[in-house]
Amino acid sequence: MTALTADRRTPERSGDRRQPPVKAGAVLHAGALVALGPDGLAVPMATATGLKALGRCETRTDNSAGADGAIAVTVGAGIYRFGNSVGADEITRAQIGQACYGVDDQTVARTDGTGTRSVAGKVFDVDPQGVWVDFR
Repeated sequence: MTALTADRRTPERSGDRRQPPVKAGAVLHAGALVALGPDGLAVPMATATGLKALGRCETRTDNSAGADGAIAVTVGAGIYRFGNSVGADEITRAQIGQACYGVDDQTVARTDGTGTRSVAGKVFDVDPQGVWVDFR
């Protein structure tokens, strides 16, 4: 491209919402933790490696009858509270600022489960109801 010689309208995105295409057969529930699979398609977070956490599903999105990418999902990229694991994988206030790992589409854990879980985000805070995860 060459340098501008006139004004132009440059599109803008706030960065707090994303709309990735959804994997065939996937159902993403409102409030769920959403990840990108290795193919770049949105799926519910699960105990798996190779996933890239995106944030919170804004509305229920059902691609159970569609092909890869037939629809898109709106995903919020802010700070959201998810369920905390239990036992040795329970996240405490000592983990604030550290990575947490996806167990399923509503739960995060302190460890990667001996190499079986993907990073879900960064622990922002912990309270009695769960773990606040930062996706920004």
